Amino acid sequence: MTQILSGKQVSAGLNEQLIVDVKKLKADGIEPTLGIIRVGEKPDDIVYERGATKRAEMVGINVNHYQYDNGVTQEALINEIRRINDDDSVHGVLLLKPLPSHIDEKAVCRALVPSKDVDGITEGSMAGVYGNSGVGYPPCTAEACIEMLKFYGIELIGKKAVVIGRSLVVGRPAAMMLIKENCTVTVCHRKTVDIPKRCREAEILLIAVGKAKFFGRDCFNENQIIIDVGINVDDDGNLCGDVDFSVADGYVKAITPVPGGVGTVTTGILMKHVVKAATQARHG
Repeated sequence: MTQILSGKQVSAGLNEQLIVDVKKLKADGIEPTLGIIRVGEKPDDIVYERGATKRAEMVGINVNHYQYDNGVTQEALINEIRRINDDDSVHGVLLLKPLPSHIDEKAVCRALVPSKDVDGITEGSMAGVYGNSGVGYPPCTAEACIEMLKFYGIELIGKKAVVIGRSLVVGRPAAMMLIKENCTVTVCHRKTVDIPKRCREAEILLIAVGKAKFFGRDCFNENQIIIDVGINVDDDGNLCGDVDFSVADGYVKAITPVPGGVGTVTTGILMKHVVKAATQARHG
């Protein structure tokens, strides 16, 4: 029988620990605070901002909202980020992307100090992930994958992991984090020859390509653990992952569902980073 790796249980466990950690910080006079920067009124951004705010309030984290219209200049946005960098009362920053086309997104991200980059978007945070230096924070979705594997007690040392996708948001950082956990990692992408064969060789298969139900039985083996990061809409208008869940369920050893899997954990990781940033600021 296939084990379903539900994100809800992982998320609940994160909440419990975060509540304890936040109470300790507040007892020491530290109010963990997240700053959310939003440009414009894109519905997806507003939904994500509301979700992050609700999650923060649930565990006792304060939220400051910084909102600008679509016409904000790049200079004004960078100046705001620099002001937040210097504000000791704000411990972490979430910059909602993509930004309007007249703004150089990379330049804006570079303005944010890695110590407050709780969403893992800066070059400094990426260097921290690749160099294992402890600078900045990994992208939340990538870390959510590792969090789920650890929560369910899945042994990682020496395991053969295959990562499908090489984005800076999931694929590459997840691969580096699996290496840190002493996995042997293969990264596949659109130019990889015979991807189904590579997938079948994996003990841990992490897929993040954004193609609805693209990966089927020819990519799986019976002893495999699948982390499906994809969030897509199928032909019937239902949310689904990159994996054809209907053929994986009952065949592979374990799998994360979509919805209800990795995505459920991501915001909890964001809050975990805010608490860590607040803790480091207290000791810093």
